[in-house]
Amino acid sequence: MARIPTMTGSRRLLARLRDVMAGAGAAQEQLDRIVSIVASDFVAEVCSIYILRAGEVLELFAATGLAPEAVHNTRLSIGEGLIGHIAAQSRPLTLADAQSHPDYVFRPETGEEIYQSLAGVPILRGGRITGVLAVQNRTGRSYTEEEVETLETIAMVLAELIASGEILSQDELHAVDSITFMPITMDGVRLNGGLAIGEAVRHERRIQILKLVADDPVAEQQRLDRAVAEMHGAIDEMLEAKDVAEGGEHRDILETYKMFAEDAGWLARIGEAITNGLTAEAAVEKVRNDTRARFRKQTDRYLRERLHDFDDLAHRLLQHLVGIPENNDTANLPENIILMARNMGPAELLDYDRTRLRGLVLEEGSATTHVAIVARALDIPVVGRVAEILDKIETGDTIIVDGDNAQVHIRPAEDVYQAFVDTLTARAQRMAAYASLRDVPAETKDGIRVDLHINAGLLADMQNMLETGADGIGLYRTEIPFMNSHDFPDVDRQAELYERVIEQSGGKPVVFRTLDVGGDKGLPYWDTAAEENPAMGWRAIRVSLDRPALLRHQLRALIRAAQGQNLSIMFPMITEIAEFDAARKILNLELARAEKKGRTPIKNLQVGTMLEVPALAFQMPALLKRVDFISVGSNDLFQFLFASDRGSPKIADRYDTLSPAALRLLSNLVEQCDATSTPISLCGEMAGRPLDAMALVGLGFRTLSMAPSSIGPVKTMIRSLSASDLKRYLDSVQDVSEHSLREKLREFALDHGVMI
Repeated sequence: MARIPTMTGSRRLLARLRDVMAGAGAAQEQLDRIVSIVASDFVAEVCSIYILRAGEVLELFAATGLAPEAVHNTRLSIGEGLIGHIAAQSRPLTLADAQSHPDYVFRPETGEEIYQSLAGVPILRGGRITGVLAVQNRTGRSYTEEEVETLETIAMVLAELIASGEILSQDELHAVDSITFMPITMDGVRLNGGLAIGEAVRHERRIQILKLVADDPVAEQQRLDRAVAEMHGAIDEMLEAKDVAEGGEHRDILETYKMFAEDAGWLARIGEAITNGLTAEAAVEKVRNDTRARFRKQTDRYLRERLHDFDDLAHRLLQHLVGIPENNDTANLPENIILMARNMGPAELLDYDRTRLRGLVLEEGSATTHVAIVARALDIPVVGRVAEILDKIETGDTIIVDGDNAQVHIRPAEDVYQAFVDTLTARAQRMAAYASLRDVPAETKDGIRVDLHINAGLLADMQNMLETGADGIGLYRTEIPFMNSHDFPDVDRQAELYERVIEQSGGKPVVFRTLDVGGDKGLPYWDTAAEENPAMGWRAIRVSLDRPALLRHQLRALIRAAQGQNLSIMFPMITEIAEFDAARKILNLELARAEKKGRTPIKNLQVGTMLEVPALAFQMPALLKRVDFISVGSNDLFQFLFASDRGSPKIADRYDTLSPAALRLLSNLVEQCDATSTPISLCGEMAGRPLDAMALVGLGFRTLSMAPSSIGPVKTMIRSLSASDLKRYLDSVQDVSEHSLREKLREFALDHGVMI
């Protein structure tokens, strides 16, 4: 029976490998000695090391027990054979009968057909695959968890040897997609609008770990405990900083970040790695690699993006272990920083000097990424999902971030650069003009008043409402506090938040949308099954009606918060009348409960629905008998209407919101609401774009809700517009069959002096 490596045996094995790496000899000789040592210690007939080369090819670099001529001649693609399977999945694989696995591939040059069992682990560095380590036995063998753990620890040692540049050249290790020094424009997804110009700063901080194998595990655990305590103290100091302690966006995110820092499972896995023989630094790095590999396999976008919080924490913990100040590598940066990253945690962004940080570009990311939420609070333009942009830039490159059009211009030509400088100057002048209009109503030249509201989701947004002179909050996203909590907020916590929102609104209307989670908005503490089409899956009101306790608690909190005051409640993603009736019935139960408990009645209760599913548009007569107001959610409505994923860069702009079909639908909704005197508003991104908003006013919308930064531009447009002239023009072009009316409306604006 094969011997199972004990913890003491694992440390002894690591010590032998450390001696090999510290001794004389070329890197290839070291690899050859390593496979012999591992095979002997595991009582395995085969130990092999495959290393990933440029072109996504796994090459056999060292082996004992296989045919010698196979070394450097056997190559596998990612996903090919069992070795390729391990690399593709970035997860260990153990098989008592390897040849029965569907991915087994027979390679006659290796002579491995005589071996029955296999255990293999990925060699990971920075969460990315750099090779595979495997052992094999002639007989059927069930490898233990301890053996797999030992192989993973050895793989980490191998990852550092591979990264040294002695096995593969640095050019091959850092093979990139040919950085050219010509101008490049790359497309992504808008995460926050705006325009910024500056110098590229790569956010790729890495701490070199000089010692991997521990001499004294107890001392290493003590070092870890001290570093964890220091890190927690630093996070507390961050929370006490003036612009965070006041509450709002930054604090909500950092409270969640602190929760991750105190995650017992994460710290326990680091402790286990120390027990198995690694130094504290190496243990942190090993768990970071394991976490990266595990989270990258998540189908839930929200959970995948929490990886960056753990990644940030691992880096901070390493800084405390090696004694590097947390902000040491953000000094001596350019005056105008354009930060470039694959993704990052929210606190990492706050490490940079906010007076110099101009823009953010991410290879990954989405609107619900914590760093994107913080960037929006700081009013920093953000473009996400710019594939492989880090392969295209050099530190110091001139970068233009066009958040409005989701484009990044790298090393722009002089004429392009000057054009954007002129645009930025003009924008600054316009912002000053917008500020002067804060207390002026949004009224057209022919006397039509349009109410401009903002979309909000955090207490910090209440200040935005006051600063922009907005007429109220047309959409308060109640799910954001749920997403930034480690568990479901109870009734007391919710009621306290809603009460503060109402109090800070200063008597202006606030429309609370009930919980809209599910789909692409996951909760970190709620494990939901992956869905092929999450935007059209189990989300919003569907979740609330299937989990009525959630809705009852939220409505109970809203009723409690609004005692003696006005309250507007809106249900999201209603698809049929029966869903609205069911939600309203739950609301009535909570109203009766509040009355029974003697709570002060709500002064004026308004109950409405979002209209974002096209099916609901065909049930308007019945719906209008039940609702106090309707709010069109244009983002989802047109995504569903055109069967077009608005998160896909390839088709996000393929179908225009100013197409004849879209405008006809909106016009019909307004006509039906006007006929019954039912207020109708629109709260999607369409409302915040001046040209689109102009069309909405022409169709008859008198309430629009948008991002705070859009209030000034839209108000300026409205005050330069004659609504009656625009309506006549729209009536004259409603039957055209063109792809879009955008250019025709732009021409109208130019001809009539409308400021768009």
